Formats: sequence, C-alpha cells, structure tokens
Amino acid sequence: MTFAATPQIVGELVVLRPPSEADVAVLHALMRDPEVSVLTGSVHTSTPSSDDAWTFERLQQIYATWAKASDRHVWAIVETSSGAVVGEVLLTDLDEGNASCGFRIWIAGATGRGLGTEATRLVVRHAFETERLHRVALVVYAFNPRARRVYEKVGFVVEGTMRDALRFDDGWVDAHLMAIIVGDWLADPC
Repeated sequence: MTFAATPQIVGELVVLRPPSEADVAVLHALMRDPEVSVLTGSVHTSTPSSDDAWTFERLQQIYATWAKASDRHVWAIVETSSGAVVGEVLLTDLDEGNASCGFRIWIAGATGRGLGTEATRLVVRHAFETERLHRVALVVYAFNPRARRVYEKVGFVVEGTMRDALRFDDGWVDAHLMAIIVGDWLADPC
C-alpha cells in the first residue's frame, strides 16, 4: 500500500490541493508567523528570531521531494471565501504494514473560523474512506489547547503523554499523542 497522487479535496470552507510552485512562496511567508513556529514546536523559544532556517530554496526542495513521495499526502489549505492559501495539512509517514500514518496541520492568521476543523475532518475522512487506513496519529504540544480541541472535536483521543518532550524557553513542554482509528470514525463520522 502506497499513496497515489494527492487529490484535491473540496469542502465548504476550504479546498485542499497539492501545493503549486506559487503556493510554496505563500507557505514560506506564512511559516514565518511566530505563532506557527511556536505551536508546531519548530522553535525552542518564544522570542522571535531573524534566523530563517526555512529558506525559500530549502522549502522548494522539500515540497518537490514530498510531491514525489508515496508515503505522504501534502495539501495547501485554501480558504474558499477568499481564495487565499492559509496553511498546510499532511498525512505523513505511511506505515503500510499497520495501515496507519501521521497527521500534521498548521494555519496562519486564519484561526477561529473553522478552517482547521474542516481541513482535519476532510483529511481524516480521506484517510479512512479513500486510503482505507486503520489509524491516524498526531502529536500536539501542551501549550496548544486550541489544536487539541479541534482534534478532539474530529474524534482523536489522547493515548498518552510524552513528558518534557520539547525544550521551550527556560523549561520543558509535554506532548500528547492522539489518534483516531477507523472504528471510531465509522461509529461517528463527522
């Protein structure tokens, strides 16, 4: 089992599509949002830095590699009402033997409007109904309760806590492992 080409998925609030070259430039700019960097665990301090570890060239290479990979789907999240790219969502690290994969999402500057919830639902539905996966898992940091609520709304449950998983500022932050399995989805598809 490998993933075929990444399809476009259309919802009411968002359209999920494979990132185009033009989208990569927008995603690069959005990734520089300090809130995105913090909430995804991409940085280890709340102090903004001028250091750009995610250069545009590096990001272009990453997306080009991902576009050819058979173990992941990568989508740009496009807000339907504005046509603007607001983030990305992925099914990643396909484990064929266990029919499972990881999930990751981030949205910049467009929170509180249901875009992340709908994108998460659309991708989980795709994972179970189209890809026929058994389990989708993610990690969410303790300092991101907004994301955790979205995941719980869609049906993810906390399976455990990795204590002190991320060094941040002058301390440590726990990370919660969450997952949804196909039986849960079929019992209450949202």
